[in-house]
Amino acid sequence: MSVFAVPGAYDRAITVFSPDGRLFQVEYALETVNRGPTIIGVSCPEGVVIGAEEKVESKLQDPNFSQKIYEVDGHIGAAVVGISSDARILIDESRIYSQSNRLMYDEPIDVEIVTKRIGDVMQLYTQHAGVRPFGVSIIFGGVDQSGARLFTTDPSGSYRSYKAVAIGIGKETAENILREEYRDDLTLEEAIKLAVKCLVKSLKARDEPPKIKLAIVPSATKTFRLLSDEETQKYLAEVLGSGT
Repeated sequence: MSVFAVPGAYDRAITVFSPDGRLFQVEYALETVNRGPTIIGVSCPEGVVIGAEEKVESKLQDPNFSQKIYEVDGHIGAAVVGISSDARILIDESRIYSQSNRLMYDEPIDVEIVTKRIGDVMQLYTQHAGVRPFGVSIIFGGVDQSGARLFTTDPSGSYRSYKAVAIGIGKETAENILREEYRDDLTLEEAIKLAVKCLVKSLKARDEPPKIKLAIVPSATKTFRLLSDEETQKYLAEVLGSGT
């Protein structure tokens, strides 16, 4: 059966289930995510890596302006795919929630707690008439008291934990590489190269140039850092030069 409903049928309202138990508006939002640029997260004992394909729509656009990777808190980063305006609202919510936790408990928030909070907000928009689901998925990655953590949310409001994950149009290509090459004992350097390889292969499969952004949260510092263009180009050159 096609993902899409018959026009004028059960996809008119978010709160109506189809006879086979589907919410078509949620599935449409998921389709928006699946067609977006690939984002990736890789965790290892030494920290977390977050990466994203970057698409420059016009030669007049500032290429340094990233709309895919965000700092949520000092120890948490996020990569988004889907409708960027929806993502911005959710990132703002995650930042406010993280700061409120620091003010109330005088400690950094756990990655899972902020992910669950955003999942709760997204789920509300699948339950009420007159609204639509958020057309975005988010990878949250960071280092908390439990170590390096990686979570995803989707338009349904569900969230899951991963060792490594990819979302977006290049998901299949990236996950094939992750399944073959991911190890529990990766170093942070190896995790960065693995993330770069996944993004490069994904872009290459669609004949697009290797334009990516990377961020890390090392376990040693527990501090989010967006890699500079020079650092990213260095990893790109290594991956492309190795021919892998």
